[in-house]
Amino acid sequence: MDKAVLSGPIIPTFLRFAIPSILGLLAITTASIVDGIFVGQFVSAEGLAGINLMIPYLSLIFGLALMLSIGGAVRAGYYLGQKRFAAASDVFSQCLIAIVVIGLSFMLLSWFFADSILGFLGTPESLLTLIRPYYYIINAVLVVQISTMVMYYFIRQDNAQTLASSALISGALINIVLDALFIIVFDWGLKGAAAATAIAQIIQLIMLSRYFLRAKKTLSFSLTQQHWSEIKPAMFNGGSEFINEISGGLVILVLNWLLVSRLSVEGIAAFAVINYLIFISLMLYYGISDALHLVVSQNHGAQNVQRIRQFLLTALSCILLISISLTLCLVFFPEQISKLFLDETAEQTLQLSQQFIALLWPLFLINGVNVIMSIYLTAIQKPIPSMVIALSRGLFLPVLLLLLFSWLLPEPKFLIALPLSEWLTFIIAIVLFSWYRPSKQT
Repeated sequence: MDKAVLSGPIIPTFLRFAIPSILGLLAITTASIVDGIFVGQFVSAEGLAGINLMIPYLSLIFGLALMLSIGGAVRAGYYLGQKRFAAASDVFSQCLIAIVVIGLSFMLLSWFFADSILGFLGTPESLLTLIRPYYYIINAVLVVQISTMVMYYFIRQDNAQTLASSALISGALINIVLDALFIIVFDWGLKGAAAATAIAQIIQLIMLSRYFLRAKKTLSFSLTQQHWSEIKPAMFNGGSEFINEISGGLVILVLNWLLVSRLSVEGIAAFAVINYLIFISLMLYYGISDALHLVVSQNHGAQNVQRIRQFLLTALSCILLISISLTLCLVFFPEQISKLFLDETAEQTLQLSQQFIALLWPLFLINGVNVIMSIYLTAIQKPIPSMVIALSRGLFLPVLLLLLFSWLLPEPKFLIALPLSEWLTFIIAIVLFSWYRPSKQT
């Protein structure tokens, strides 16, 4: 455990945790963006649409991984703050074993029910041949991806931020190089993008496993667990992160259904550009949130209320700076952003993408604040109000407003449901924060 979390200077300590996390998650973001750019420019707009159709399914799996990763890591951080190292190790072991079992189960189910899953995701017949190879390879590597996620969050709690972030950055760089090789040189299409992801994820897991060789590690892994008492509270505490991820996937699923019925494959491809932009913003916010839940959870265990308040203000300042910067880019450079992902010959898709950006840019002003509020509540072990924020911004409000506006407004104007749901959630988040602000956590 790092003593600076409990007694070091606020801004330097926060940035020392936040910067490696942001760099690591930016590396993931960059790799995913480059995936999209390569597919959009060198495969087709249909290929970009195919990747977007997979998001709801992958969100379910990653949601479970995030629930155990963040919920478990926060609980382990609480124990570390109390110097209960054996209890923190039990949380780590149980979460890692559980996620491996979940990953293997999903892999088998996805292979046996491939056609049913792809059909439920709304995949048009014209895209089935294109998406199947990508689907099978990605599902084969899922257990590696989600195990990597759990290890990343836990080892960061034990002052191994450099190892965690360097593994993500190395994997991302390898992914980018292999994308270029497999998609451009070998002309493997979506299969090449999936193969690049698989190899990069395996390398990340190998690098993260070096943690077990550290002489001064606090967390230890044990395959034999007599009492599985930590899984339930870890899952409950990470419930808002699960809801954030799975509800985002459900919103994309509803959007895909609406876009396919109204704007065909071009609509899905155009929204894929927006999806990448939302993904960029969320990775930046999660990088800051990773640092926040780490420092807040340990200070909550040590009952350092003043430090919790100071760390929260620091995180919010970083979030607002990023939000304003992203919004300005969207307002002033929508055409250039769209052309990053789409070939100029896809004129209709390019025009749709720019229309979507014009409707959705207000979302980027406030979604980061909502994420931070939810993470803060998770970090102080208030999972129910955290879930309220997650459900509001990620499921109930966007789905309800999308269905309502799709009936009342012409396409693509019904998409204003997404920014409106974020702003309504912001009001809810402010009310909940006033009830659970740091000064009341004594």
